[in-house]
Amino acid sequence: MSSALSPFAALATIFGLIIGSFLNVVIVRLPEKENLWSPPSHCRSCHSEIRWYDNIPLLSFIWLRGRCRNCREPISWRYPLVEALTGLSWGFAAGHFGLTLQLIPALLLISSLIVLTAIDLEHQLLPDRITLPGIVVGWLSNLLTGQVSIVNALLGSLVGGGIFYLVVILSRGGMGGGDIKLGAMLGAFLGWKLTLVSIFLAVFTGGFVAAGVLSTGRKKRKDPLPFGPFLALGGMATLFWGEELLQWYLGVFRG
Repeated sequence: MSSALSPFAALATIFGLIIGSFLNVVIVRLPEKENLWSPPSHCRSCHSEIRWYDNIPLLSFIWLRGRCRNCREPISWRYPLVEALTGLSWGFAAGHFGLTLQLIPALLLISSLIVLTAIDLEHQLLPDRITLPGIVVGWLSNLLTGQVSIVNALLGSLVGGGIFYLVVILSRGGMGGGDIKLGAMLGAFLGWKLTLVSIFLAVFTGGFVAAGVLSTGRKKRKDPLPFGPFLALGGMATLFWGEELLQWYLGVFRG
């Protein structure tokens, strides 16, 4: 991250922290099919409304020592983790892309992947209300920015969704339909070549983690392990370093 961009990146980090606070609302309410805007933020235990000074990203969690001011029930660590991850990701994206048109779809993709990861980890669910609009947003953003040609974006959705569609058929339900739509969403943003890179990274990291979990006995072979977080991780890494990874991979085969 260049020094010329550091003030902009710092500002993006602050905005990212604020957005991360809203993403927590989405993560909690979307699986329950609740309204995202009403009622105002409240404790899930005692249902008391959260005051504005108890809703400052990261700082409020520290001040309250991780507990609700009213009922003293613990606040999930997911709240500060999502806020911090969103802030850092937004700041890094601002430094990486700079003040360009490419930054906007990058921030949208990052935010969507964070929400999808958190929901999938907790509910084994990748909501259509994020992935399906995300596919369209990916196409439109590339049509406007020219980062990826619209043909490439359409092929990306076909490749990303098609690979997981085949996996679902061959595994006879071993993978959910949400992974199909997430693969198509990544393809819409990244294009077909970088989507293949993201899938490769997802399979590699997912296999590594699965082997570690199985070896420790924490899960058995038939226990479900959500794949969405690994696909989101692969998509995030590809967003920043996909071209470099692709050139390195092709270089290995070229000798």
